[in-house]
Amino acid sequence: MRNFKFSVLLAAYFYLLGTGLVSAEERAAVALFPFHVQAEQPDEKIAPAVSKMLKEKLEKDGATVVITDTFVDTTDWEHDQFRKEGIRLGVDWIITGDIFIAGQALSIDSQMHNVYEKQSPLTFFSQSPSPSELYAGITSLEKDIIGELFQQKIISSILVKGNVRVDADAIQRVISSQKGDILNRTALNNDLNSVYKMGYFDDVVIKKQNMDKGVEVIFEVQEKPSVRNIRFENNHIYEDKELFEVVGTSTGAILNAYKLNNDVDKLKRLYYEKNYHNCRISYEVKPLKNHQADIIFNIEEGAKVRITAVEFEGNRYFDDDDIKDEMQTQEKGFWSFITSSGELDETELDNDVLRIESFYKNNGFINVKVSDPVVNMGTEEITIQFKIDEGDQYKNGVVSIKGDILTTEEELLALLVSHKSELYNRELVRKDMITLNDFYANQGYANVKVVPKADKNDTDAIVNISFNIDKGALVYFNRIIITGNNKTRDKVIRRELAIEEQGLYSMGKIQRSNRNLAFKDYFQNIDIKPVKTEEENKRDVHITVEEKPTGNFSFGGGFSSDDGAFGQFSVEERNLFGKGQTGKFTFRMSGETVLYNIGFTDPWLFDRPISAGFDIYKFEHEYDYYDKNAYGLTLRAASRRFWDYTSIGLVYNIEKFDIDDVEEDYTSVTEGSYLTSSIMPYISYDSRNHNFLPTKGMYHKLSMEYAGEFLGGEIDFTKYLAESAVFFPLFWKFSAGIYAKGGYLDDRTGGDPDIDWERFYLGGINSIRGFDDTDINGTRDGSDIEVGGETYCQFNIEMMFPIAEEQAVYGVFFYDRGDVYNDGENIDFGDQFSSSGFELRWNSPMGPIRLAYGIVIDGKDVKSTGDGQFDFSIGAFF
Repeated sequence: MRNFKFSVLLAAYFYLLGTGLVSAEERAAVALFPFHVQAEQPDEKIAPAVSKMLKEKLEKDGATVVITDTFVDTTDWEHDQFRKEGIRLGVDWIITGDIFIAGQALSIDSQMHNVYEKQSPLTFFSQSPSPSELYAGITSLEKDIIGELFQQKIISSILVKGNVRVDADAIQRVISSQKGDILNRTALNNDLNSVYKMGYFDDVVIKKQNMDKGVEVIFEVQEKPSVRNIRFENNHIYEDKELFEVVGTSTGAILNAYKLNNDVDKLKRLYYEKNYHNCRISYEVKPLKNHQADIIFNIEEGAKVRITAVEFEGNRYFDDDDIKDEMQTQEKGFWSFITSSGELDETELDNDVLRIESFYKNNGFINVKVSDPVVNMGTEEITIQFKIDEGDQYKNGVVSIKGDILTTEEELLALLVSHKSELYNRELVRKDMITLNDFYANQGYANVKVVPKADKNDTDAIVNISFNIDKGALVYFNRIIITGNNKTRDKVIRRELAIEEQGLYSMGKIQRSNRNLAFKDYFQNIDIKPVKTEEENKRDVHITVEEKPTGNFSFGGGFSSDDGAFGQFSVEERNLFGKGQTGKFTFRMSGETVLYNIGFTDPWLFDRPISAGFDIYKFEHEYDYYDKNAYGLTLRAASRRFWDYTSIGLVYNIEKFDIDDVEEDYTSVTEGSYLTSSIMPYISYDSRNHNFLPTKGMYHKLSMEYAGEFLGGEIDFTKYLAESAVFFPLFWKFSAGIYAKGGYLDDRTGGDPDIDWERFYLGGINSIRGFDDTDINGTRDGSDIEVGGETYCQFNIEMMFPIAEEQAVYGVFFYDRGDVYNDGENIDFGDQFSSSGFELRWNSPMGPIRLAYGIVIDGKDVKSTGDGQFDFSIGAFF
């Protein structure tokens, strides 16, 4: 045992000794004598600079270098003198030399003397065209010296042979070894791998040829065949054309195994999209003459596989169905052949982990951990398992606000939705942060920083929440810069803005400005972006708009359940000359109505928030028992300067009309020619986000129309109208609308003439659906004379949801209720006509389209309960 240990120690000693000897041999020692400079005007700095650069490069490549400071003329030295000086300096070699300078050019002649062996000195030479390129010359000289010191070869050139289609330069670009480098086996092996990884070669061989100075390195390559044809076999789900769009390999290209493997992965992913997760795809290379080959992709599609079970382990507070409701990934269902249920999308599955965590954290489980899903891929089904560590459920502790408080802490806390003793909800904390940020930003503090802090108390299972506010300095709007308005004038845009230059910053006013511009419907896209300036407390506002066509020349038609078939010709410009004015001519003809109308509106008269306009019209309408032919003039004016979203206006109308073709057995209207002159003041409030498909906002309007001899007319009445509507979101993308309308007619004509056309009728798509447009009227006691009422009230409740949101197609469930009353009759809200049903609405390019089916609930003596009726209106192209 002792002899064994001694043998090991002895072997280790000789191994370390050998290593030291090898290291000593590999690290050669060199003495560098100052070079002699020969020039017309010698520069004393050149020689030390050459010595310094040469020393640094030699040491970097493994040599030990000693520099002598004093120049020694060694021209007549014999070997003994070099030997003696070398031993004194402790080196193996001594380098001497001369530097010749002629103009800008430099050349270096160098000799390297062996200290221990008597032999002729080794000579080296390099040139530099100018002093600025001296470093390159020193580099070349040093490589030659190192090659001799360590018996290494210099690469004199690199050649590529055997390539036919692949360009030699393309191969050279992946080779790291360069001409002038020291030959390095490791580097050449890496280069061989790099060339092979290009994927174009079946074989790559490196050959070396010794030259007078250095070694010539040759990369001999054998190219792979070119692809003549690509085929797919046994594919049924996808056509060849669809598969060709996926693969990257093309005919005529050099066969590349890396690309082919990538193509296989792409094809598999394509099949995975249709739930063929068990598909198997491989490729076969069929060699041909002339160094060509066919590629055949063999496809085993297998059967479609869907997710049949999503399972959870560790969930105690929420059951499986609660968690599944939060996931995008769903199990296969009854309608899976129509829907996407049961399909496996790995990206969505990964996102489901985050969704489950958010669901728990928004219900107080702040330490929840959800494992990555385990997918079990079977031949006929897929099952997925999640492991959940719920942890403890936490409630909110103290909710506080610290830092810069603008009002009082109590007032700010009232804005928040996070309250003490409620379950901790990370999403609500985020919303509260945004709420506080918006509140301060609307007060001019655009640089406000709101930092929520959650202080967890594990003992009591509560989280104390504090919002730290740093309001920063007040910020003001600087310049408002508008781009993209090639037609619309700047002032038309600026007058709709709620912000102004040098005004206090407000995010709410920016959003209001966006809403105002969108409501004008002049632009396809609107982008309002605050931009920082060099001044910290100022923001430029960049408004970029993309204009849409605002002029229409259209000829179209449609069908209305009220008017029957109709045709319409319309010319309209909603942004006349870029001034925001509207001009329109309309001709409309149907079975019961003929209308000619010329209209003009200026929404900002004299650049003030006052709209004014007029309509000149000729109107012919066939009522059920008489005809009315009229022509008239309407003047309109309104102001929006008093309150937000509010307009106060005045409408004057003068109309000359004839009543003829009267069926006296059914109406008390008398024939004749009449003149009506009326004035109608009104006030309206409109904050809807859309005219036809509103999902939030309100609309209210009160008006009173007075007509009488005082204004020069022959008809004397006053009509009071009121309407109100509220729109609000419900859940998902469902929204609700609640409408209420009413009117009262004070008829002072005493029946001479009978102004039945001014009275109220209900029924049809714009009032009580499921009834005809005059079904609900003031006729009483079985009278054959049809007459309208002096009072009416109407209520509508609607729930709207998108069917094809991008195409603006919506569905509406509705409930309608209302009635018409004669003078002196009491309004009985419990005894009214009512209906319910479904309506389809489409904001189509040719105008709003409505298709409704109403089912009568209470039809009194007009219709029976359960009677149904379609009402529809298909608009014209304007």
